[in-house]
Amino acid sequence: MALFRAAFISLFLALIAHVPAVSQPVDGGHARVELVSERALAVPGETVWFGLSFEIDPNWHIYWRNAGDAGIPPEITWREAGGVAPDKITGFSWPLPELLPVVPGQIMDYGYSNEIVLPFMITLPEDAEGPLLFEGVADYLICEDVCIPESADIRLLLSVGGAQIPDEYGSTLIRSGLEQVPPEFTGEASLSGSGAAWTLSVASAELAGARGDARFFPYAHEIKHAADQPVRFGPEGLQITLTSDREGDPLPDTIAGVVRVGDTAVAISASAGAILPGTSGAGGAGVPVSGGATSLPILMAFALIGGLILNLMPCVLPVLSIKAMGVVSATANGHEREARMHGLWYAAGVLVSFGALAAAVLSVRAATGIAIWGFWLQNPILVTALILIIFLIGLWLLGMFELGASVQGVGSGLAAKQGSAGAFFTGVLAAIVGAPCTGPFLGAALGAVMIQPSINVVLVLLTMGFGMALPFLALSFLPGLQKMIPKPGAWMETLKQVFAFPMFLTAAWLLSVLGALAGYRMAAMVVAGAALIAFGIWALKSAGQGAKAILLSVLGLAIIIPVFGLISATSSVETILGLAWLVGLIGAFVLIARMSGNATVQLARGLAGLAVAAGLIWPLAQARTALAVGGPTEAYSAKYETEPWSPERVAELTADGRAVFVDFTAEWCVTCQANKLQTLQTKPVVDAFAEGNVAFLVADFTNGDTTIALELQKHNRAGVPMYLWYAPGETQPQVLPELLSIDLVTGLVDAAL
Repeated sequence: MALFRAAFISLFLALIAHVPAVSQPVDGGHARVELVSERALAVPGETVWFGLSFEIDPNWHIYWRNAGDAGIPPEITWREAGGVAPDKITGFSWPLPELLPVVPGQIMDYGYSNEIVLPFMITLPEDAEGPLLFEGVADYLICEDVCIPESADIRLLLSVGGAQIPDEYGSTLIRSGLEQVPPEFTGEASLSGSGAAWTLSVASAELAGARGDARFFPYAHEIKHAADQPVRFGPEGLQITLTSDREGDPLPDTIAGVVRVGDTAVAISASAGAILPGTSGAGGAGVPVSGGATSLPILMAFALIGGLILNLMPCVLPVLSIKAMGVVSATANGHEREARMHGLWYAAGVLVSFGALAAAVLSVRAATGIAIWGFWLQNPILVTALILIIFLIGLWLLGMFELGASVQGVGSGLAAKQGSAGAFFTGVLAAIVGAPCTGPFLGAALGAVMIQPSINVVLVLLTMGFGMALPFLALSFLPGLQKMIPKPGAWMETLKQVFAFPMFLTAAWLLSVLGALAGYRMAAMVVAGAALIAFGIWALKSAGQGAKAILLSVLGLAIIIPVFGLISATSSVETILGLAWLVGLIGAFVLIARMSGNATVQLARGLAGLAVAAGLIWPLAQARTALAVGGPTEAYSAKYETEPWSPERVAELTADGRAVFVDFTAEWCVTCQANKLQTLQTKPVVDAFAEGNVAFLVADFTNGDTTIALELQKHNRAGVPMYLWYAPGETQPQVLPELLSIDLVTGLVDAAL
């Protein structure tokens, strides 16, 4: 009898082992949702794995715990949880998500497609009896081209008894979800940096030697999800560059999330601190790199080759070629020692410049926690200065002005000096104009250099400088090489002029960089400044011929600039500075007129010099303003939403009690564009509009519009610009002056708060 009972129990257990806990999938609309359990039969007090299973329609997706820039993660609202206390139900164990780019480079989400199971645990009561009912609503946002909030009524009946019997169906699903959950890492993680640039360094056994596409998925909204995440691999781990979403806020004490490298993923928590050793090496923007950190000799060899390549760049070759002609001329005249000294001093100038560049790079790395090459091309002031320097070199090559007695004097005023000083500063100039040409040709090699220890960075950049100086050194010390260069003659002047055009093309490329940094208006200002410089140089050259005409024309230009500044001044400080400019200008006229010699000629030359100075100072001052704003005004203004104007929209907004600002504008209206640049698209005004919840409406009169024309006439205006301000609750607008100021607009918003 006992044997029969044992056989019966064994048969019963074998049968119910294949009977799942009672649940049914529910069609929520674009996904089939089901609550599953790892147990068909559980014992009281046991902790049981459950899972929320999704079978998602093709091309649709749901979201991870951090949805990214937009989205909502799934959640369960329990109606009945088998008598289990809420604190006995854990949150989801989240599998590794997919990247879901919505707008490449701008909006990035994290989520799941096809099939996914979100596991979680429930600890049953110690006194649980009979089947336990788990019933609730699973809410989730599911998206394709549109997003739809869906819900599914989930239900599971779990048997409870004296034995543990698995549910094969549920166990398989839950296991598939758990296998995709990143494990907690064993190692160290650190977050460093300042401002918007952060460096996450992770040293762990799991990631040591891992290579492949790398990505950090944060648990919280702390970074710009769509930004690139350049990675550097080291022997002990890796570094990932992140872009903060909270620019201006201090570095957080901790940051947590998932780091994925290829097929390996770990959950990490990083504390603020120094970059971890052994986590740097070669790498790129998620590009796998074989091996560990590149050795110093290899990097120095690449740097030497890179320096040699620099001499072929369109911004360096003209300087080197003209200098080489000077050495050939000196040797031909029997001044071999002088030629060699010129070579040494030229090399010294190049090396000093690259040493200074290394110091600047290391300073930036120390301040931001990341290594940056080409940071000067992220600064509108430096880019503007480079454009003007290269433009001046182009004018010199065309023969617009002379800097020395022969072609041996090339560069700035210091480079024009004879002897060692001229050679030294020519080397400095060659390095300066070569700086913007390095990126397109040396980017990959420099990426490996920048994450080396400080002494290695210095050695590698000095080696690059030596490579740049090497051809000129060889030409200076090896007369045999000079035989390969044709004898000096009239052809040298023609070649010199031909070399001007690569310089202008380099300046044009830098203008495109400046446009991206500070907007096309800033680039237009630099072009205007360059034209003023060219005019001033021509006037200086022609001052002895028709001096009175030159005097009048330059006088007009010199006065127009400060007067324009006075008209467009947005504060009393700017007005005072503009008046000071005019007073100083008049004083300079009087002083120059009293100089010995032909007063008219001297005055014309002085004013021409002022024109050159204005052409240099004006664009640099505008670049400083662009830097203070934080980038191109067009890009910044895009952060504040505008709407097309209509009388109906104004009525709706004022009825809702919102403040309304209306900009009647046109692309061809110079005053309109000046007001945009100096007031409406500045950070203080944009921030004030955001704080005051101001509705910004734009009435675009570029192509004409009858409704806009009638509105202008209604307010006694013959044309644009016109600015209307509706205070909250007011239906009649205040007509603002045609010339706006930051203080005026922000004052209106402050008064409305």
